[in-house]
Amino acid sequence: MTTVVLADDQELIRVGLRVMLEAGGIDVVAEAEDGRAAVRACHKHRPDVVLMDIRMPVLDGIAATAEIAEAELLTRVLVLTTYDVDDLVYRALRAGADGFLLKSTPADRLVDGVRLVAAGEALLSPSLTRRLIEQHVDRPAPDGADRALAGLTARERHVLHLIARGHSNAEIADELYVSETTVKTHINRLFAKLRLQNRVQAVVLAYESGLVVPGRSQR
Repeated sequence: MTTVVLADDQELIRVGLRVMLEAGGIDVVAEAEDGRAAVRACHKHRPDVVLMDIRMPVLDGIAATAEIAEAELLTRVLVLTTYDVDDLVYRALRAGADGFLLKSTPADRLVDGVRLVAAGEALLSPSLTRRLIEQHVDRPAPDGADRALAGLTARERHVLHLIARGHSNAEIADELYVSETTVKTHINRLFAKLRLQNRVQAVVLAYESGLVVPGRSQR
């Protein structure tokens, strides 16, 4: 059974989320009313997913997300937000969040989203990623990609480019005429070199470095 920690400073929202998740077969193992309590709950329970509000007292959701990612607890962070495009959401994704959901998300999509993230997928569409990045990314220097990605091989840079375009592992394998196992090896290596936690951070870095340019058609 998928396990979840709920982190939100509003009790009413936590109650509603618990009802929806438990009705869908998700096990809510703990609740937290602030970011610090969320980090403690994740250390204690090692849940598959933490549903993380951004605006919370003591420690906000962005800082809590960063701590959870750095602790390598294997807990994936799914951000809860009121607005679908927001600077805080972008900062949370950079900190290591695996995606986000609106607080108005219907119960069935909430359950599906939690299970998707628990399975290791990023809950963020390529089109929405582009919207976030185009609004919040700083324009890189002309040689930004060379500086940021200097340690990557040409093939790893290509794989990163395809990830940023929203390709799945299977689609990358088809484009490069290699196996999915080989693709996973390339991804693991470039993640290790760039110290990335997930595909969302990889997409953000690809745009921030200038490897992919917002608004420009990419092959």
